[in-house]
Order: sequence, then structure tokens, then C-alpha cells
Amino acid sequence: MPSMDAVVKVFCVHTEPNFSLPWQRKRQYSSSSSGFIIGGRRVLTNAHSVEHYTQVKLKKRGSDTKYLATVLAIGTECDIAMLTVEDDEFWKGVSPLEFGSLPALQDAVTVVGYPIGGDTISVTSGVVSRIEILSYVHGSTELLGLQIDAAINSGNSGGPAFNDKGKCVGIAFQSLKHEDVENIGYVIPTPVINHFIQDYEKSGEYTGFPILGIEWQKMENPDLRKAMGMKSDQKGVRVRRVEPTAPESGCLQPSDIILSFDGIDIANDGTVPFRHGERIGFSYLISQKYTGEKAYVKILRNSKVLEFNIKLATHKRLIPAHIKGRPPSYYIVAGFVFMVVSVPYLRSEYGKDYEYDAPVKLLDKHLHAMAQSPDEQLVVVSQVLVADINIGYEEIVNIQVLSFNGKPVKNLKHLATMVEDCNEEYLKFDMDYDQLVVLEAKTAKAATQDILTTHCIPSAISDWSLVAPKKAKDSRFTSQVGLIRLNDSKEPLRYWGILQKFCSHLNI
Repeated sequence: MPSMDAVVKVFCVHTEPNFSLPWQRKRQYSSSSSGFIIGGRRVLTNAHSVEHYTQVKLKKRGSDTKYLATVLAIGTECDIAMLTVEDDEFWKGVSPLEFGSLPALQDAVTVVGYPIGGDTISVTSGVVSRIEILSYVHGSTELLGLQIDAAINSGNSGGPAFNDKGKCVGIAFQSLKHEDVENIGYVIPTPVINHFIQDYEKSGEYTGFPILGIEWQKMENPDLRKAMGMKSDQKGVRVRRVEPTAPESGCLQPSDIILSFDGIDIANDGTVPFRHGERIGFSYLISQKYTGEKAYVKILRNSKVLEFNIKLATHKRLIPAHIKGRPPSYYIVAGFVFMVVSVPYLRSEYGKDYEYDAPVKLLDKHLHAMAQSPDEQLVVVSQVLVADINIGYEEIVNIQVLSFNGKPVKNLKHLATMVEDCNEEYLKFDMDYDQLVVLEAKTAKAATQDILTTHCIPSAISDWSLVAPKKAKDSRFTSQVGLIRLNDSKEPLRYWGILQKFCSHLNI
């Protein structure tokens, strides 16, 4: 198959953020996966293959040369990444793959890539066994996907799936590992791939897959339909809740019945016609739209049919599924390390089974809470760096901060600004589980610098732009891009000693 020449091996060096010590990163590690060349001097692979990348290199089939690659876009929701190579030599003698249409059930597929077990290209074959809305593990979202019975192993990620005509019909991206199942692999189909590519071409960046910012309920019970004022020929789903930050909050209300989306009727079980003999969840229709586009929605409210043109947007989660390559934000005062909760944070703290092991209140907010404003964040005390100032508070771990000196905490920036601007005698933090932390303000702020020095922490905050500029200038000991800035001090000898200790730790 000549198309196999367009399949490349992806080598990536990753440097993950360290959520336990957010002022530094973890030890780097390497991985290999698969990818393939498409038109426009571009290469597609999986987003998780280049997550937290430091360096990416590509090697063509039959070549001994690795070429440095540039990451153009990473689609976390759809688990696709787009790369390119500047070296013209890389593109010689290879033809880009062409995309085929969405395959039917029982159509033959061939998965090509570089899985573990060897260094050369590998080919496995099977058939399409299922087409439906799947849970994308990396993206923490649900999009159209193909289930196949061809083996997909570690290293196959990002490799193409071909039909019997040699055209690409998908990207291998995950498999189901369980003692009761065998050979269940999943492929990202061409509609999702084309959406990612066109999104990048339209806007010059990846903007994401929009959603309808609601939670809905099936209307399969006849008594429920009758109570909601639905006629015998009307079908749809009931709106349970509306995201306060979603554009839909301006027109949709709880207990509205969504009858159709873009002119396509929605069944009582939330499905819409797909292909002959097939139905699919109506979220598929939403995923075909682009961020910022409008959709025509027909609803039933109080037995009256209403119509709205709704602008679609991406999902604003209270606890985000990804930090998208950014280092974690933190703020330290008196040894208390304040951080923003995200899914990577929970996974780092409690392992891959965080959905079972994390505190119940954090899980409840993760699964059910909705952000009330676009900038709302869930701030917790990640840990307490033990010092004399925080005696008795050492066991506070991963507990949410609800308010500071009686004012509700909106986000980490808000908390840091309130603490830095505080002129009151005490710093009072109201925590979840009715816990209270009280610190003498002047003593707490004075003790922070010694705690930072003891733990070799370059700055009390991940980004001084989070707080007022004047506060950043007032800090005696801050850092920017690894450089120490020592401001005027009445104790030059003491702070020179701090600088020496810090430089010694950095081996400079």
C-alpha cells in the first residue's frame, strides 16, 4: 500500500507540570507514537502524543533521519494535533494521504502505525463494529467515534486507519482494556478530523467544539410528556439546567422542551436520524457547528412553541478538564499554598482513579457544579509548608477556600489581590467543612519570605500580573523567567544571604 509511506513515527520529549510543587516541572520523559502526512505540508497525530511537549521529532518510513517538528495546533477535546516540518527534505518523495467518507458497519479497516513490540511499521486489520457518540478519554468530552476490532496498542496512537481503497477514514486514538473484552479499539472519524482542520484553517488556531450549555432529561415517560403540555405528535428532551456562562442562558430556561435543532427533530430519547437504520445522539449535530456560529432551536414552553437563533460557544467548566500547556497557577502566603483545581490537578493528587479517591465535595463540584461567571475558579489550599506561623494548620490539604475576611473568593487572582491589599489586623480564611484559618497579617506576610527561601521557591506567586502591579514592585524577593530581582532593603546583608542560598541551590 503506497499510502503507508505517508505514515511517520513521532518522537516527543514531555515535561509535565508538577502540581505538588507548582513552581517547578517534573523530570522530562520521552515517548513515541504515530502520525501521517496530509496536504499543505502538515502532519496529524494525537493531542495526547504531544501533550506538554518540549521537543517533537518525526521520522519517515525507511529513513534514518529525525526531523524537528513544530506544533501548529492542539485540539484537546478531539485529541488531534497538527504539526509541520520546516526542512524541505522531509517532504520529498512522499504523497499526502487523502480522506475517505465515513465507513459503514462491517467495512474493512486497516490500522497502520508504530506500536510497541518493534521499531518498524505495523499493520493490523479488522472491521467497523460500531458508530456512535464516544467518550474521548483525553478530551473529557463526547464526539462521534468508530469502534473497530483491530488491535490498537501503545504507540499506534495518531496512526491512520485506511479503508479498502487506501484512503484514510480515521485516526487511532484509544482502546478498551478490560478482562472481559478483546480487540476493542477506537478511531477518530473523518467528520471530526475535517472539523479540526477547517477550524484551524478558518481562524488560524484551534477554537474547539461548541456545545449547547444545558443538561437535559429524556421524555420517554408518557405521564411526564402530558404534564409538560406536549401533544401526541411532539417529541423532544427537557432542559434540566442551563449553564449561567453559556449564551443559551439568555433564552433557554429549565423545563423547556427542545423539539428540534437546526430543523432536525429530536426524539424523546435525545437521538436524531443518522443514516439508514441508524440513530445518534443530537449532540452530534452540535459538534458539526463551529464556535461562534448560530443554530436554529425550536422549543416548547408552557404549551407554546418558540424559536431562537442561539450563538454556540465552547464549554466553561468550573473545574477545567485541561490546563492546555500552561503551568499551574499558585499563590503562597505564610506557607499556605493556594491553587486552582483542575482535572489534571485531581489526577496528580489522587491518581488515575481520582473519581473514586478524591474528596466527595470536590468530586461533587467536578461532576455537577456550574461556573456562575466566566472567571470563576475553585481555589483550594493544596498544602501547608510547615513553619512556626502556621502551627496547628499542617493537616489542611485540598480544602476549598470559600471566603477571605468575609468576602467570597471568585478566583485565585481575586484571593491574591485581597491578601496583598489587606490592611486589617488578621488574615481570615473561611474554608469548606466550616474550618477557619486566622493569621496575624504582618507576621504572616513577613514569614512568607523565609518559607520561600527554605523551600527554594523563586516567587510567592506563579505570575505577579495576577495582582496589582504596585504589589509586585513592593515585593523584596521576586523572580521573572528564572532571574532574581532584589529590591531596596534595610537589611542588605540578610537578603544577600538569601540570594546566595538560592543561587547555590540553582548551581550558579
